[in-house]
Amino acid sequence: MNDKQSMRGFLEMVERDYPEELLRIREPVSTHLDITSLIFELEQMGRSPVVVYENVIEQQAGMKMPVVTNIAGNRKLLAACLNVPVPDLPAAFRERCQQYIPCETVAKGAWEEVVIEGDDVDLTRLPIPYHFHVDKAPYVTAGQLTARDPLTGVDTTGFHRLMLSGKNKLGVSLHSRRRMYEFHKRAEAKGEALPTAITLGIHPLHYMGSMVFAYPPNVRKFEIIGGLFGEPYRLARCGVQDLEVPAGAEIILEGEILPHVHEPEGPFGEFTGYASFRSTQNVFVCQRIRMRRDAMFHSVVSGMAQDHILVSCVTREGEILNTLRRNLPGVIAVHVPHRTCGAFLAIVKMKKSSQGEPQQAIMAALGTEFYTKYVIVVDEDVDIFDMSDVMWAVATRVQAERDIVFIPHSKGAILDPTSDPEEFTVTKMGIDATKPVGRDFAERLTISDEQRARVRKILAAAGVTG
Repeated sequence: MNDKQSMRGFLEMVERDYPEELLRIREPVSTHLDITSLIFELEQMGRSPVVVYENVIEQQAGMKMPVVTNIAGNRKLLAACLNVPVPDLPAAFRERCQQYIPCETVAKGAWEEVVIEGDDVDLTRLPIPYHFHVDKAPYVTAGQLTARDPLTGVDTTGFHRLMLSGKNKLGVSLHSRRRMYEFHKRAEAKGEALPTAITLGIHPLHYMGSMVFAYPPNVRKFEIIGGLFGEPYRLARCGVQDLEVPAGAEIILEGEILPHVHEPEGPFGEFTGYASFRSTQNVFVCQRIRMRRDAMFHSVVSGMAQDHILVSCVTREGEILNTLRRNLPGVIAVHVPHRTCGAFLAIVKMKKSSQGEPQQAIMAALGTEFYTKYVIVVDEDVDIFDMSDVMWAVATRVQAERDIVFIPHSKGAILDPTSDPEEFTVTKMGIDATKPVGRDFAERLTISDEQRARVRKILAAAGVTG
């Protein structure tokens, strides 16, 4: 099978073209805390490679398999998947995910080599990481749920957290309350379970495409993912009502989300950097496991790791940039920092031609993505990827009573710890950190590129390198 669209194909590309961004850990590691905490330690060192753990211990009764993580924690590698320079990543993503390409259904998936069903199903044998001390149990974090709308038959796919709660059970939080949540509600209204397949081991472009939220109801997420690949996404039918799942996946869990059944799920270390107790408390029952003979277990690092957050940064940058450029041609770029939970803050760089444009940009950005809580607009001389530079602009170009606006009672993220516990509303804020138009303003101190190059040579001669 052609694995170009698979996680394996991605790993081969990284090993071939970016070997410094692939780290193989051959020392024994535990599923209990080691897998996640090692990635955070790498981030503290300023590194974010793909990591393959080749010697995972504490796996019950076999199923010895490597664990792959951090496949989406590196902007350089995400840009390489789209074959564009890193600065062009958000714009390229937004453009391509609007080019829907019909899928190709193939006869057989790579995951059909091993089939486990009935009483032999035992999810506790999988190397499911226990991520943080606060987590209630081990969590499957890279599981892509696939199900069909009971009314229209159109399917969707996306991440939802999955807590190990028994040999054949996973606690599910359909916390985004988007399409999968509605599909389950519609099935539940008929007194029926929602047939569901869980995919493990995907290419980062599948990861990215699954994070798109604004698209027509008759479009399949798999068609969006095909647009990112620039070719039909190859799918194969699994054993759950002929649901189609990625043909190149590593592992497929087949089963259903039960109707009118709720069991405790959580707490879990979420993207906010806090333990989240909020959950829809649904239950997935696994009836069958299919996998490659040499399957690798894919895990997404939870909490505020880049693996968990970076794709949502890129998708939101693309969404907001697309919206702003419709009416504000002076908008240059948008950055959603990973360190602000990949959602809550958007920084807009623009060449302002008249007063009021930053305020228009603020309103448009907040209206594009309801997770966005704060928007800062800066001039073209500010580096939006450098928070020190952004905060310098806020400190020196903002008059609070004139340049800061508040929008109370706005829809916010359910997992935002400051949101209203019943209505999930927050007060949003916009900051205009741009210089005024039409009058003199203080001149910024700068050092030319030529002068920087000169002093770097002097430092190099003195044995100082950066």
